[in-house]
Amino acid sequence: MLPASFYAYPAFLVTVAVLAGLIVGSFLNVVIHRLPRMLERQWRVECADLTGIPAPPAERYDLVRPRSACPKCGHRIPAIENIPLASYIALGGKCSQCKAPISPRYPAVEALSGALAGYIAWRYGLTAAMAGALVFTWAMIALTFIDLDTFYLPDSITLPLLWAGLLFNAGGTFTDLHSAVIGAAAGYIALWAVFWAFKFATGKEGMGYGDFKLLAAIGAWLGWKMLPLTILASSLVGAVIGIGLIVFAKHAREKPIPFGPYLAVAGLIAMFWGERINRYYLDIL
Repeated sequence: MLPASFYAYPAFLVTVAVLAGLIVGSFLNVVIHRLPRMLERQWRVECADLTGIPAPPAERYDLVRPRSACPKCGHRIPAIENIPLASYIALGGKCSQCKAPISPRYPAVEALSGALAGYIAWRYGLTAAMAGALVFTWAMIALTFIDLDTFYLPDSITLPLLWAGLLFNAGGTFTDLHSAVIGAAAGYIALWAVFWAFKFATGKEGMGYGDFKLLAAIGAWLGWKMLPLTILASSLVGAVIGIGLIVFAKHAREKPIPFGPYLAVAGLIAMFWGERINRYYLDIL
């Protein structure tokens, strides 16, 4: 039984959600940094098994061990230096030992996670929709930054996210189960068809299979009616950012840009404001 204050004082719920979001954001930074490296190690072990060449022994490396450390000097970060946002500000954005700068991405991810958690708590209240929206949002944040770093959307996040969406919608949390199942299938098939059409036309691969799975997961959470909006919004976001990178950051036109972050942003737009946007669009028609 949850305390009555969560129900009686919405501001208290929002405050708790922001604090929880900051803590989760700190953990998401670990996931963003370590999960791709964990998968790379796993692939090397699997390749060694296939080739029969034994892989060299490696120390434990997962989301818990070893403790976080400065990449420059190896200083182990104590708990007092790992408080979300506060530690970064207190340290002036630098390692306490070697004074090497700490990437501003770390507090940015924590702040984004906390801010969105607070918005979700304010919007949905203490409901199943709040819990689902938090899971969906935090997964989108992790996938966005992993894809930016590696051009990879891990199955260990996208596939559980897809199944979680179907389970939440078994009770009609965001849409009915029928729409969720069709959304998952249609989301995958839509980008799969675009992938092959582009490959036949140009001989190049325009996106990865992880993008198919991510759109399938978004369809499982939000239903098939949100897929057109998600695809359109991701294309618009991608076009704006892509043009901005080319014009202002001198990004080479031939250099690839990951599509997963645009899908993630579009998925959040569809979750929070999709129904309103669709109604507005239908009213215009």
